[in-house]
Amino acid sequence: MADKNIQEVKEIAKPSAIGYARAWGESSVTPAVAATLIAAQHLQPPQFIPLLFPPVLMFSSYLNLNEHKIDAAGLNAAWSGLYMLLASRRKQRLMQKWSVRGVIRGTTMGVCAVNLVAGGFVYVIGKRSQEPSDEDESSS
Repeated sequence: MADKNIQEVKEIAKPSAIGYARAWGESSVTPAVAATLIAAQHLQPPQFIPLLFPPVLMFSSYLNLNEHKIDAAGLNAAWSGLYMLLASRRKQRLMQKWSVRGVIRGTTMGVCAVNLVAGGFVYVIGKRSQEPSDEDESSS
Protein backbone atom coordinates (compact mmCIF):
# COMPACT_ATOMS: atom_id res chain seq x y z
CA MET A 1 0.00 0.00 0.00
CA ALA A 2 2.75 2.44 0.93
CA ASP A 3 4.69 1.53 -2.22
CA LYS A 4 1.73 2.56 -4.40
CA ASN A 5 1.52 5.95 -2.67
CA ILE A 6 5.24 6.54 -3.20
CA GLN A 7 4.91 5.67 -6.89
CA GLU A 8 1.96 8.05 -7.28
CA VAL A 9 3.95 10.87 -5.66
CA LYS A 10 6.85 10.23 -8.04
CA GLU A 11 4.50 10.42 -11.04
CA ILE A 12 3.21 13.85 -9.95
CA ALA A 13 6.73 15.32 -9.87
CA LYS A 14 7.25 18.93 -10.91
CA PRO A 15 8.40 19.54 -14.50
CA SER A 16 12.07 20.33 -15.04
CA ALA A 17 13.59 23.40 -16.66
CA ILE A 18 13.60 21.52 -19.95
CA GLY A 19 9.86 20.93 -19.60
CA TYR A 20 9.25 24.61 -18.98
CA ALA A 21 11.43 25.57 -21.96
CA ARG A 22 9.58 23.14 -24.22
CA ALA A 23 6.17 24.43 -23.05
CA TRP A 24 7.26 28.05 -23.59
CA GLY A 25 8.70 27.29 -27.02
CA GLU A 26 5.58 25.41 -28.17
CA SER A 27 3.17 28.07 -26.91
CA SER A 28 1.34 30.27 -29.39
CA VAL A 29 0.94 33.05 -26.83
CA THR A 30 4.59 34.05 -26.44
CA PRO A 31 5.15 35.40 -29.98
CA ALA A 32 1.86 37.29 -29.70
CA VAL A 33 3.03 38.90 -26.45
CA ALA A 34 6.34 39.88 -28.06
CA ALA A 35 4.51 41.29 -31.10
CA THR A 36 2.20 43.32 -28.86
CA LEU A 37 5.08 44.77 -26.85
CA ILE A 38 7.10 45.59 -29.98
CA ALA A 39 4.12 47.29 -31.60
CA ALA A 40 3.38 49.26 -28.43
CA GLN A 41 6.92 50.53 -28.37
CA HIS A 42 7.35 51.53 -31.99
CA LEU A 43 3.95 52.87 -33.06
CA GLN A 44 4.34 56.30 -31.49
CA PRO A 45 6.17 57.82 -33.40
CA PRO A 46 6.08 55.23 -36.19
CA GLN A 47 9.41 53.50 -36.73
CA PHE A 48 9.09 51.35 -39.83
CA ILE A 49 11.98 48.90 -39.46
CA PRO A 50 10.95 47.64 -35.99
CA LEU A 51 7.32 47.49 -37.14
CA LEU A 52 8.27 44.68 -39.55
CA PHE A 53 8.57 42.29 -36.59
CA PRO A 54 4.99 42.08 -35.21
CA PRO A 55 3.39 40.64 -38.39
CA VAL A 56 6.04 37.93 -38.61
CA LEU A 57 5.64 37.04 -34.94
CA MET A 58 1.85 36.92 -35.32
CA PHE A 59 2.33 34.61 -38.32
CA SER A 60 4.42 32.41 -36.01
CA SER A 61 1.43 32.21 -33.64
CA TYR A 62 -0.78 31.32 -36.60
CA LEU A 63 1.58 28.52 -37.66
CA ASN A 64 1.62 27.23 -34.10
CA LEU A 65 -2.17 27.10 -33.96
CA ASN A 66 -2.16 25.15 -37.24
CA GLU A 67 -0.08 22.35 -35.64
CA HIS A 68 3.28 23.42 -37.11
CA LYS A 69 4.85 23.83 -33.68
CA ILE A 70 8.46 23.13 -34.66
CA ASP A 71 8.49 25.55 -37.60
CA ALA A 72 6.70 28.18 -35.50
CA ALA A 73 9.26 27.78 -32.71
CA GLY A 74 12.13 28.24 -35.17
CA LEU A 75 10.54 31.29 -36.76
CA ASN A 76 9.80 32.77 -33.34
CA ALA A 77 13.37 32.15 -32.14
CA ALA A 78 14.95 33.63 -35.25
CA TRP A 79 12.87 36.81 -35.34
CA SER A 80 13.04 37.32 -31.58
CA GLY A 81 16.82 37.07 -31.74
CA LEU A 82 16.91 39.46 -34.68
CA TYR A 83 14.78 41.98 -32.76
CA MET A 84 17.05 41.65 -29.71
CA LEU A 85 20.06 42.38 -31.92
CA LEU A 86 18.33 45.44 -33.37
CA ALA A 87 17.07 46.72 -30.01
CA SER A 88 20.36 46.20 -28.19
CA ARG A 89 22.12 48.56 -30.60
CA ARG A 90 20.04 51.50 -29.30
CA LYS A 91 21.68 53.11 -26.28
CA GLN A 92 19.71 54.50 -23.34
CA ARG A 93 20.80 56.71 -20.49
CA LEU A 94 20.24 55.53 -16.92
CA MET A 95 17.19 57.74 -16.31
CA GLN A 96 15.53 56.55 -19.53
CA LYS A 97 15.86 52.92 -18.46
CA TRP A 98 13.46 53.46 -15.55
CA SER A 99 10.76 55.32 -17.45
CA VAL A 100 7.63 53.53 -18.65
CA ARG A 101 9.09 53.25 -22.13
CA GLY A 102 12.33 51.83 -20.72
CA VAL A 103 10.49 49.22 -18.65
CA ILE A 104 8.48 48.14 -21.71
CA ARG A 105 11.72 47.95 -23.72
CA GLY A 106 13.34 45.80 -21.03
CA THR A 107 10.30 43.54 -20.83
CA THR A 108 10.26 43.18 -24.60
CA MET A 109 13.92 42.25 -24.70
CA GLY A 110 13.43 39.79 -21.84
CA VAL A 111 10.49 38.09 -23.57
CA CYS A 112 12.47 37.96 -26.82
CA ALA A 113 15.46 36.43 -25.01
CA VAL A 114 13.32 33.68 -23.52
CA ASN A 115 11.64 33.15 -26.91
CA LEU A 116 15.07 32.84 -28.50
CA VAL A 117 16.26 30.20 -26.05
CA ALA A 118 13.02 28.22 -25.73
CA GLY A 119 12.08 28.41 -29.40
CA GLY A 120 15.58 27.44 -30.45
CA PHE A 121 15.49 24.51 -28.03
CA VAL A 122 12.17 23.24 -29.41
CA TYR A 123 13.37 23.70 -33.00
CA VAL A 124 16.60 21.79 -32.36
CA ILE A 125 15.08 18.83 -30.51
CA GLY A 126 11.79 18.72 -32.43
CA LYS A 127 10.89 15.77 -34.60
CA ARG A 128 9.16 16.35 -37.91
CA SER A 129 7.23 13.08 -37.55
CA GLN A 130 5.07 14.71 -34.87
CA GLU A 131 3.74 17.37 -37.25
CA PRO A 132 1.13 16.71 -39.92
CA SER A 133 2.56 16.60 -43.41
CA ASP A 134 1.08 18.24 -46.50
CA GLU A 135 0.54 14.83 -48.09
CA ASP A 136 -1.78 13.79 -45.25
CA GLU A 137 -3.93 16.91 -45.70
CA SER A 138 -4.23 16.63 -49.49
CA SER A 139 -5.29 12.97 -49.47
CA SER A 140 -8.31 13.54 -47.21
